[in-house]
Parts: sequence; structure tokens; C-alpha cells
Amino acid sequence: MRPGTDDVLLEATGIEKSFPGVRALDGAALQVRAGRLVALLGENGAGKSTLMNVLSGVFPPDAGTIRLGGGAPVRFARPAAAQASGIGIVHQELNLVPGLSVAENIWLGREPRAASGLIDYRRLHADTAAILARLDLKVAPTTLVGDLRVGQQQLVEIGKALSAHARVLILDEPTSSLSAHEVEVLFGVIADLKRDGVGLVYITHKFEELARICDDIVIMRDGRVVGTGPFGDFTREGIVRLMAGRETKELFVRSAAAPGDELLRADAITLPGDGLGRRFLVNRVSVVLRRGEVLGVFGLVGAGRTELLETLFGLHARRASGRVRVAGRDVHFTCPADAIAAGLAFAPEDRKRDGVVLPMSVGANASLASLDRTLRAGFTSSAGEAAHLRPYLDRFRVKTPSLEQLIVNLSGGNQQKVILAKWLATEPKILLLDEPTRGIDVNAKREIYTFIDELARAGLGLIVVSSELPEVLALADRVLVLCEGRATAEFSRAEATPERVLQAALPDRATALAS
Repeated sequence: MRPGTDDVLLEATGIEKSFPGVRALDGAALQVRAGRLVALLGENGAGKSTLMNVLSGVFPPDAGTIRLGGGAPVRFARPAAAQASGIGIVHQELNLVPGLSVAENIWLGREPRAASGLIDYRRLHADTAAILARLDLKVAPTTLVGDLRVGQQQLVEIGKALSAHARVLILDEPTSSLSAHEVEVLFGVIADLKRDGVGLVYITHKFEELARICDDIVIMRDGRVVGTGPFGDFTREGIVRLMAGRETKELFVRSAAAPGDELLRADAITLPGDGLGRRFLVNRVSVVLRRGEVLGVFGLVGAGRTELLETLFGLHARRASGRVRVAGRDVHFTCPADAIAAGLAFAPEDRKRDGVVLPMSVGANASLASLDRTLRAGFTSSAGEAAHLRPYLDRFRVKTPSLEQLIVNLSGGNQQKVILAKWLATEPKILLLDEPTRGIDVNAKREIYTFIDELARAGLGLIVVSSELPEVLALADRVLVLCEGRATAEFSRAEATPERVLQAALPDRATALAS
């Protein structure tokens, strides 16, 4: 039965928020009801995450009203105040302390105390174990968060929110790093929470998830709400049209490619395990990449996709083994600088942690990999920086008022474009892209797809890792499938069907390729 107005847990109206040079929210509104999940949709930069940060006490609103349960207006000075009022949030960008354990992260600031006043670690670990079991996350409560992969850390973030028993739970792109099994577990938890009367706000760009969990939809564009109603009232194309403010098609098919000479050959690439029960992170994987070709790499979380790219880029030189040839010449990378000098570039999966320096400007970030081309008499030249970078930033259509704008004020999609511009400014031969559209809206995705196609047609070789199978199939000339660190299959574009690729990626079906 559909809830009535007395079931409203949270209502926000007329919310406004501005940052230097950016009007992030312009009269935004949202209503959250008990036992229902409202999907908050919109392009990158539409204001979704900013609105959630306002509701959870991260940012104070410049104007507007927030009410809980139809009561008097409230204003949260800090996240702890929102949490005390029953509002929990799982941020898209992880907010964990790598040097603390899983248990310490989940209960940070709320640790159970013994009669002595000291932390009751027995209860801390027992309570954590119960949450981990609910999420089917098979790690010890004492495991350091810094030793977990991104998908596992995402589940720890969700566990942290569950531990607070929130009445309103905000999930910002919660499945962006989760495996298929982990997504199923999360959807089960969401169903339990709805039965318990919890109201949920769910930000996603994965439309296929909506039919499983969504009750209501709110669509934002340019800081405003442009559409709202029950899920059944919207079509997929109608949602996209409202998000973009124009007609658009999601389907992307790369132009026909005619790969050229061999750019990269990596044989028997091996990276030993991480001490978490895995003997090898990458186990004798071989890769061939030709000029003008896109090689897609697919696998479930923990398959070794990120580790393979990191190893090729020289990030694990002391531990890794294998033979690498670039343009027919044997190379040995002792560090990423060697890889850059050889013509490789690497856009990492974790944009905020590894891709950008948030306190720095757009120009400073974009020039980091090619500083030698912006120097004048040994010093950074603003004019030289602008002359060198502007063609690349323009090519990727980065939306920024100026090169001096702090990159933290850009949307996630525009930050990703700055990362791509940064690496293109090094004039690479080979571009390694790890989840290049993670957390990117549908129209920004299409832009990135178009850029990948253009770069391949210009003669670059690209290796694209993605956890989204339709993305891999749309972009790749060949698909390499990894499972538990091993290469289990390789398909041409014509051979790569969803069923065959997924079968090769599943651990119980995986059979390593002969090396």
C-alpha cells in the first residue's frame, strides 16, 4: 500500500547552495517516505551529491528548509548532528581511514565502552562480525581497511551506515565498485530496510537497477528538480531526456577498426598476493595491443584487472615479474616515470585518491604529467601552461570557468575529463583506462566513449578496464577476461557475447588459458 503524507520522514524544499563560480543547487526539493526508495537521477554536475551533502550535514544550505517527520525546520551544523537525527549516508567517494581496522572504521566515534571507560573490543568485534555477515563480506573485523580492495571498502561504508540504525539512508552510487554477488546482497539489505520502515535515497547511473528496488524517482538538472513521481510513470528514454534536457541515445557502437602494428606485448605478467589469502593478484597474464585498437578487460571484483594495469604501468616493479615490449623493444619499468617516458599513460579507477589533487587548480592538475612542457626558465609559466593545456581541455570539453578553478569544485565527470586531458598532454602511444566512466552520467559516458573512439582512430592503443559488460562489448575490438588473477578467455568483437564473457569470468567456470 502506498504511504500517505504522515509517512514522510524527510522533506527538503527550496534548497540553494553555491560554491566559487558554481551554483550547485537552485531551489532543489526532495521528499523521503517510510518504506520507500526514491532514486535521485541526473547528469554529473546536476547537484545530486551536493543535495545529499546538505541533507547529511556536510554542507550548510545557503537557503531552503529541511523538515523531519513533518516537524519544525532543522539545520545540521555537522554530519554528527544529522546522524543523531537519524540520517545516514554512504558517499560515492569512500570516507574511510586506511590505517584503522574494519571494526574501528564502522564504529569510529561510537565505540562501545566497558565499565572502565575503555573501548570494549570484544563487543566491537562481535557487533562488526554481525554486520559483515549481513553483507556477506568475508573479512575479519581486525583487517586494515587499507588492505581491502575498493569493492570491499564500499561494503564497509555501507556497514558503517547500517550500524547507525538510520531512519533515512542515503546511498550515493553504492554499487559502482561491487561485484554481481555483492549487489545482490545489497539489494537484499535494501528490501529488509524498506520492510522495517526505513526511507532510502538512492543515487545511481545504472538504470537497470531501478526496476529491482525503486519506488519513486526524482530527476535533477542544473541544480533543479525537473521531474518527480512513481517509478512506473517514467520510461528509460523519458528519464534520459529530462536529465539531459535534450533527446539522446545511450547506445554506442565504435566505428570499425583496422588495428595496425604491435604497440605492446606483455608476457606472463605476474604479481604475488596481498596477504589476504590470495597467492597471486595477477597470475601469468599475457597481453597484446596494436595501434588503433581498444582491448577491453573484463572480470568480477577481485579478478586482478586493476592490478594488471598497475603492473604494466610500473607501479609494482619490485614485486612483479614478466616480460614487456613496447613498439618492439624490451622495456623494464622501475617506476611509473619510466612507463610515461616509454609512451604509456594511466587513468586510475579511484579518481579522488589517485587521479587528481583536490586542493590544486584545474591547470595544475592537468599539467602534472607534462610539467617539462610548461616550464619557462625552470619555473612554471601560466602562459605556457595555458598554451600547452588548453587544446586538450577544449578537446574533452571540460566545463570550468578558468584553469585557476579548484578541481574540487568540478563535477565528477569533468574531473575525469581533466584526468584524460592530463594524460593526453603527454602525447602517449598507449592509454590505460581503469573504469573510465565510474560514477559518470549517461551523457558524459557517451562523450568518453566518443573520445576513446577518436583516440583509437588517431592511432593510440587503449586498454579499457570496466566492470560494466555492455560498456566493454560496445568499446572493445577484443575482450580479455580475467578471473582470480588469471586470463580465462579472449574474444574478438564478433565472438564476445554477454553469456560467453560472463561464463569465463565466473570462478566456478574459470579455466586458465594455456600459457
